[in-house]
Amino acid sequence: MTVKPILPPAMLGILGGGQLGRMFATAAKTMGYRVTVLDPDPQAPAAAFADVHLCRPYTDEAALHTLARTCAAVTTEFENVNADSMRWLAGEGVPVSPSGDCVAIAQDRIAEKTFIRQAGLSTAPFLAIRTARDLDTDLSPYLPGILKTARLGYDGKGQVRVKTVEEARYALSELKHQPCVLEKMLPLETEVSVIVTRSAPSEVVSFPVAENHHADGILDVSIVPARVKPEIAERARAMAMRLAEALNYIGVLAVEFFVLEGDELVINEMAPRPHNSGHYTLDATLTSQFEQQVRAMCGLYPGRTDLHSPVVMVNLLGDVWGEEGAEPNWDILLTAPNAKLHLYGKTEARQGRKMGHFNVLAADADSALEQARAIRDTLG
Repeated sequence: MTVKPILPPAMLGILGGGQLGRMFATAAKTMGYRVTVLDPDPQAPAAAFADVHLCRPYTDEAALHTLARTCAAVTTEFENVNADSMRWLAGEGVPVSPSGDCVAIAQDRIAEKTFIRQAGLSTAPFLAIRTARDLDTDLSPYLPGILKTARLGYDGKGQVRVKTVEEARYALSELKHQPCVLEKMLPLETEVSVIVTRSAPSEVVSFPVAENHHADGILDVSIVPARVKPEIAERARAMAMRLAEALNYIGVLAVEFFVLEGDELVINEMAPRPHNSGHYTLDATLTSQFEQQVRAMCGLYPGRTDLHSPVVMVNLLGDVWGEEGAEPNWDILLTAPNAKLHLYGKTEARQGRKMGHFNVLAADADSALEQARAIRDTLG
């Protein structure tokens, strides 16, 4: 982070041009900044909102030199970019947040879970599986469990549930013997997440805790405030801030938790960027997670995170679109005065693909959830 804040109309760079990059670009442009997006997809959703779209791979030397020459600061919208590219940019004197080292940790579940443990925070029991020989041990502390690829798994991809040693061996073969973690399945009560913004050691804030429900490994609904005991929510926020401090993190960090029987709280994973479960902040908090991303990378103090209203966020997947990409029936959603639709500008609707989301704001979370479900039922 620079000592002197970066102010508009400076050019900000972002690695990745998906929906998170699109919403980042919208926030940055609203604040008066200019935006360069580096993404190899010519149809990248963020490109429509950027001043410059570098349609190149994340390791392209010419594109990285352009970022270093033209951008006052650089961030990322997802963790699967090349961490060495981020390190190179930082070496050229460009403020990069989060750091390439933080992104590298988040890219690898073995490194991530090991780091969380070393920071004194709880995770589910796990075993690093780098080769098939690592299964030649007593697996009872980790079974029944989930075998997860160490890298590139998201939205339930690269994960297999296993109950026995034989199933674990077969699953590792099905995952083509990639490095994995075998993580014990725990008695889950619910899942929550916390999004932290850290601009400096003394400049750290968190958003209200979200309660998350998944379908087929993909986030389906987020409910805010989370319907958990206040002490659980406060503990989650404290653990997320502690993790950000241990990482010496600058930027927006999402931390996902399992709430277990007996009110035990363990960290599931982290994301070094804004998060799907934080999309409610676009309509329900004083500052959105994307404005926070801009503020953190520019050395500005994080904005306030006051919740205006209880809110429910519903993901819209390509499954909602009809045959040959026919649009959903938006009539009810768009005529509801307390519902807000956000579409991501993707040209092709596919099953399981995140196409957008909507937020419903109401007097209480249960009322918002009931209305959100009713609205979703009208879309098909």
